[in-house]
Amino acid sequence: MMWKTEEGSTERLIQLCLGYFVFYVITGVSVKYFLSTKDGFPALNGMEYLVYSTAGGALIATGVVLVLRWYHMESVRRVKFGPFNVPSELLYIIPSGVFTAIVIPTTTLMYSFKGISVMLAMVLMRGSVIIIGRVVDAVQIKQGIMTKKVYWEENMAVVFALLAVGTNFCTKSEGQNPFTSLPVVITFSSYILAYTFRIYIMNYYKNTRPKNIKADNNKSFFALEQITSTITLLLVTGTIILLATKYGFTGERVDPIVKAVTSPDKNYWFTAILSGMAFGVVSFFSVFIFMFKGRTATFAGLVNRLTSLIAGTASTILFALFFGGKYPKVMDWILLGFILVAVGFMSKAEKRRKKELQS
Repeated sequence: MMWKTEEGSTERLIQLCLGYFVFYVITGVSVKYFLSTKDGFPALNGMEYLVYSTAGGALIATGVVLVLRWYHMESVRRVKFGPFNVPSELLYIIPSGVFTAIVIPTTTLMYSFKGISVMLAMVLMRGSVIIIGRVVDAVQIKQGIMTKKVYWEENMAVVFALLAVGTNFCTKSEGQNPFTSLPVVITFSSYILAYTFRIYIMNYYKNTRPKNIKADNNKSFFALEQITSTITLLLVTGTIILLATKYGFTGERVDPIVKAVTSPDKNYWFTAILSGMAFGVVSFFSVFIFMFKGRTATFAGLVNRLTSLIAGTASTILFALFFGGKYPKVMDWILLGFILVAVGFMSKAEKRRKKELQS
């Protein structure tokens, strides 16, 4: 995955983006396929697919970090925790894993609400992450945690990225206003808060690593965060099933979760888990882009979100070509133009950052 490139190089960044793009396209096509209600396609409930795809993603991500033993960390300081001597970084990596466990289901939940279009949910979430990256940079610069400045090209990229998602919001805002529904507000607020803390923690970790530590601790961070996230998701899912089976806890989103575990769809549960593994691979590239060496949170967040936006368009085209879905509309191509302008500014910022790192 990282062959013949140096850590922090533009070439390494391009590799990560290509990997993220390819597996995000696979994920996008899989979601459209399994949730399609057209004749001849699976028609899984969104929450059922959430269980299967999350299981597949967690299986591949957690399995890889355990097999490769990425959880071993070169710590700046070890602390006593009962009889154990553990890395001090766990004090904030474990919370980051819990926040990750919140981000994963709330993302799918935002797509599942009646009256809220998938496009609207996507615009709200992607736009929010772009803003979060810029806010985190501003906070950490003020705190003295980050010494790099945000280039004007990065700020311009933020403007065009938000133009894209904002125009999308205005032209495709079919359905109810999401902020009139309390469940939507709670879900979206949980997503925003969890992502804010997670991006802050990732950048705190990245910006406070001593130069004398040579180990690739991004892998360690990802491993420990992923293990925590998987444990959290298992505990929450187990609690929901226990409440449902023993105490009659029910609901339109609870029932499909329980059904997916206790009475899995015999036709599609295995293939849905396999499709979720692509999302598990995406998580590797996503985290390593967010934590990319020598870059600001603004830059990394934009690279992450812009790559996913382009991949989303590509998956729509592929689904239309091979499965009879709808092709992107004229406005979709206009919005892609905004995104490509933002990518142009990002390229200029990357050239400046490359010179800065070489000096």
